[in-house]
Amino acid sequence: MRKIKYKKGKKVQPTLLEYTGVHKYTQTEIQLFVYDTNDLAEFHEFEVNEIHKHVDFNKTNWINVHGLNDIEIVKKIGDFFKVDNFMLSDILNTTKRTKLDEYHDTLFFNIKSLLPEEDTNNINVEQISFLLKNGVLVSFQEKRSDFFTHIRERMRTHSGIVRDKKADYLLYLLLDSVMENFYITIENEEDRVENLINLSKTSTNPKILEQIEKHRDNYNFLKRSIIPLRDSLYSIKSMKDDNVFNAIEHDNYSFFDRLHQKSLELLEQIEYDMTTLDSASSFYFSTQNHKMNEVMKTLTVVSVFFMPLTFIVGVYGMNFDNMPELHWKYGYFIILGCMFLLLFGMIYYFKRRNWY
Repeated sequence: MRKIKYKKGKKVQPTLLEYTGVHKYTQTEIQLFVYDTNDLAEFHEFEVNEIHKHVDFNKTNWINVHGLNDIEIVKKIGDFFKVDNFMLSDILNTTKRTKLDEYHDTLFFNIKSLLPEEDTNNINVEQISFLLKNGVLVSFQEKRSDFFTHIRERMRTHSGIVRDKKADYLLYLLLDSVMENFYITIENEEDRVENLINLSKTSTNPKILEQIEKHRDNYNFLKRSIIPLRDSLYSIKSMKDDNVFNAIEHDNYSFFDRLHQKSLELLEQIEYDMTTLDSASSFYFSTQNHKMNEVMKTLTVVSVFFMPLTFIVGVYGMNFDNMPELHWKYGYFIILGCMFLLLFGMIYYFKRRNWY
């Protein structure tokens, strides 16, 4: 899992544009969707210098950038839309926490997309950033992915109201799509924890405890990723109350309120799952203690059975001359029979008292 080091991330000056992510060899590609209610135009893998030829400010424009290792492309997009350098720096610096910035007529939003890795307990992290300005939405992804495939299909088929709305509604759809990954990740964690709990009922392998702690770290990581998202979505609500930012239409604030409610639901679910995980840890230790007690109980019962037998053997193992039983013809068999009677008598007594 690639952790987000909020406090100890790599220091990048606001005026210095440097990509800090792990996808340093991903080729940068640009997609452009220009649409309104009646028309839709798609442009794939075109040069950044051609953006001014295709962007139509009378329609809604969505520019999607895959790959951030080509700094010049990001800088040219920023220059075209007159985006401040500190926003471009936050797009390239993947160690930053989720945040929302409003500067002049530009809205900046970045979010962490989390998805589980197959066959491991790790979580994949990708930073996705958005710039909303003058009816244009620019999204930046570290690598090509299929997070927004269904949204593109809705545009092409004119399904729903996406082509009837502006870029702010598109931002809502993209954020909602990224937040669905949180649900997928949490559901995957829940399935793995459930299997872990079932395994702890039949196995005493200490690796179970290591896996429990690993999932606890994953839940804490999810929580640290969602809390700033919740705060950012709440800030959009504050923009509505201030009524000073026009990039989001007044009627569309309710959609972002829904996202805020989703973030609260995600946090509540994580809190519940962490409680379940604590129960799993307690159950594991309880099971271990119970099995240890059963072992100690068995050893104690066996020890008690042999204590009187050991005493008898010790008595007749003493080297005194005046021990008449040693000279009896059947003394050995009598003592041996008494020992067996004593042993079976103790077994019967313990069984009647349910001591084992």
